[in-house]
Amino acid sequence: MKRSIFRRDRSHPEKTCVVSPTLRAAIRADQRGAFDRNMLFAMPINSALALAVLAVATHAGQQAFAILWFAAAMTVNALRFGVCLIGSDGGLDAASARRTDRLLRLSVLTAGLSGCVWALLPLLSAFHTTPQTVFYLTVTCGVTAGSVTHGIAYARCPIAFITPPLLSIVAVLLLVEPGIDRTCLALTVLLYLAALIRSAFQSERVFRTASRLKHEARALAASLADAKGRAVAVAEAMTRRAAHDPLTDLLNRAGFIEQVEARRVTGGRRETAVMQLDLDGFKAINDSLGHKAGDRVLVEVASRIRRILPPDAVIARFGGDEFAVFWDPRRRGGDPLVLAERLIASVGAPMAGLDATRLGVSAGIRVARDTDVDDMLLSADIALYEAKRTGRNRACLFDETLRDELARKRDIERDLPRALREAALEVWFQPIFADGGRRMASFEALIRWTHPRHGRVPPPDIITGAAAAGASEALLRFILDQSCRMLADLDRCGRPDMEVALNVSPREMVGTPVDAIVLARLAADGLDPRRLAIEITEETALDVQATRDKLAVLSAAGIRIAVDDFGVGYSSLGSLRHLRPHRVKIDRCFVTGIAGSSEDLTLVKAILGLGRELGFEVVAEGVETEADRATLEAAGCLTMQGFLLGRPAPAAAILAELGVVPLTAAA
Repeated sequence: MKRSIFRRDRSHPEKTCVVSPTLRAAIRADQRGAFDRNMLFAMPINSALALAVLAVATHAGQQAFAILWFAAAMTVNALRFGVCLIGSDGGLDAASARRTDRLLRLSVLTAGLSGCVWALLPLLSAFHTTPQTVFYLTVTCGVTAGSVTHGIAYARCPIAFITPPLLSIVAVLLLVEPGIDRTCLALTVLLYLAALIRSAFQSERVFRTASRLKHEARALAASLADAKGRAVAVAEAMTRRAAHDPLTDLLNRAGFIEQVEARRVTGGRRETAVMQLDLDGFKAINDSLGHKAGDRVLVEVASRIRRILPPDAVIARFGGDEFAVFWDPRRRGGDPLVLAERLIASVGAPMAGLDATRLGVSAGIRVARDTDVDDMLLSADIALYEAKRTGRNRACLFDETLRDELARKRDIERDLPRALREAALEVWFQPIFADGGRRMASFEALIRWTHPRHGRVPPPDIITGAAAAGASEALLRFILDQSCRMLADLDRCGRPDMEVALNVSPREMVGTPVDAIVLARLAADGLDPRRLAIEITEETALDVQATRDKLAVLSAAGIRIAVDDFGVGYSSLGSLRHLRPHRVKIDRCFVTGIAGSSEDLTLVKAILGLGRELGFEVVAEGVETEADRATLEAAGCLTMQGFLLGRPAPAAAILAELGVVPLTAAA
């Protein structure tokens, strides 16, 4: 930013005080330039008047002295002309300012010498006693007035020139043949000299003010231009930052959608493709090598994607390990599935420093014409989910089957808020057994919804639909309400020892105030927080710090924290140490068929050992055969859950088995 060359006088806000040496130098340079230009115009006039004096004096018989006087006048004019021709270096620094001042002082000196030559005119008229006196006085008045007129930029020069000739006239009038008329004329000349001096200073003051205002205006214009330039640069940087991912310098979601929409407008009704990519194994890199290593991987993946894709493809990172691509498959790239396979191979190639870590990528593709960008992204996301479901590290093209699935998801998203308002959803409860499956100890609340068109909707689809419809908090409150009713009914049947666990999805944990909602409801119903458990997935357990803070608040209030589906998510053993859960539920993939799998049995025993050391209860999910139950009991896992022991059922059926009429039915 350029520094200001002026400031306001605080005692007189209407005045501007010059304080900057740079501004002083600029004004002085203007004075020098203007004075030199005027002198180059005035010198010929001065020389012409000197020539006229020579002619008159020669005619009057003063030829010898007149020639000497004329020669002196021309010599001094040549000096003055030479000084005017000495150029300035154009700089405004201290050295240039000193040079300008020296040249101005030299101009004052030569002006004074010229004035002294003109002061000798009385000698040509016998001290103003000859008939030529009027001519010489008239010429003197003219040359002095012209000097002031042409020297408006720098008063000292014209003053140095006019003072000697006018004072010589005064001296001659007062000293030679004094009289009343000559005395009055001498006084008149003094007044004339004073007026010229005053006019010279006023003219210089006006010139300096104009010069100052000019430079201040230029400085202000430059400052405004600089400020505008910086504002434009900041705006451009903010615009770019708003549309780009700072880590990989790829577009972000907003920038991607904007560019894709612009391409589709200008590209006509051509068939285009959108691909969504999600890295496989990236969380393991973050967990084992740290986030810096994870960032390096993301940058390298972005670079590899750029190298494989056509130059005109639109590439974005949506956050985390998700990427998106838009391109015209007819112009470049060929078969989308072939391009996806090339991407999968490129991303999966070993990376420097990460040879021990296997990184993969799954891709979902949608090819369409005249389809909204959001719809294409949603379709590609569904195809991506299908690719992961069927094995990961592969690509899947959105087809008619997935189109039907998309229609189903949209129906769920559209109809779920209304179903919540009308209480069309249900909460069923599946018992959890202790003592090797012999005693019913607690329950897990499970959401159920039968869609009028699509039938039974799986709980994960309900949770995803609620998030898409902005109904996650409403869904959480509904499940919490039914769970609290179940706890109240258990109190009535004399089973205050039994607890209810409700599942909280990652989206609910991050996007809703779960801790405040749960604690407020328990307080309103007067229920013991120790009888409620919150089951979270391993993905949630590893989520942002805010999630851990919410879990800490719930745990401090007495609510039990359980980690669900342990062994198949993304958490590390360190998360168990940090979260200190009360319960860990082993995923069914390690439990179902354990009677015939020594590997699964070994893993379960290892988790049981962790539980003993870290102080958490271990629950085995998915117990479906008596052989599995017996194997678990023999291994020391006495708390279990599964269809062999008890299937999910409505609250009324569970309570009827316990011999209790639900509160709602009793009312």
